[in-house]
Parts: sequence; structure tokens; C-alpha cells
Amino acid sequence: MNQELRNELGMITISQEVISIIAGLATMECYGLVGMASQRVQDGISDLLGKENLNKGVEVNIQDGRVIVDLYIIVEYGINISEVSNNIIDKVKYTLEEYTGTEVGEININVQGVRVGEVG
Repeated sequence: MNQELRNELGMITISQEVISIIAGLATMECYGLVGMASQRVQDGISDLLGKENLNKGVEVNIQDGRVIVDLYIIVEYGINISEVSNNIIDKVKYTLEEYTGTEVGEININVQGVRVGEVG
């Protein structure tokens, strides 16, 4: 399902993939984040995703014209997970609303792992 916005001039359709890429890029700008993780964690091991696969760490659903985003992340050891999560929520909500004009209903953070230091 795509996000559709209407105005007096016509309709704009934004694909879920575009929304997930924007959310992933906004997430990666946040302090305390090591990277995005795959949605499927097998045997307790989560792999970091490269920039070309960020949208695999993001799940986007659209309900009643509102965007619901689930983010799968790996945080840096020693960082307050709650604070990092709140910063990500604020950043992603602002970025999606600013760049796409969509209404964000929920942003859910799923911490898939903790790593020591940033992986470069």
C-alpha cells in the first residue's frame, strides 16, 4: 500500500519503500546508533545492514492515512537505550512529516542488539 496525498491540484503517491528509506536515513543520523538490523533475528544474532539495505531494517504500514513505522536497530554499548530511542522517534517523525507531508501515527523501536563501538 502506498501513501496518497491529495490537494487542489491532484494526487501525490509515495511508495512504502521511499518512506522506509527516508526513515532509515534519518535513523542513521542519530547518536548512539551502531546501525540498522534485519527484521529477522535468527539464533540471537543480528547483522548490521549496509546503507544500500537500510529499508530492510524498517517496516512501514499505512492505516487510516497515517504512517506506522517499525525500526530495527543496534545500539552502542554504554548508551542509554531509552534516550537513543526517543531521539530516533523525534528525528524520524520530523523528517517524514517534513519531507513527505505524511501524518506519522506511530514509530516503534525494536532494539535487536548492542555492540561495542561503531562499525565503520
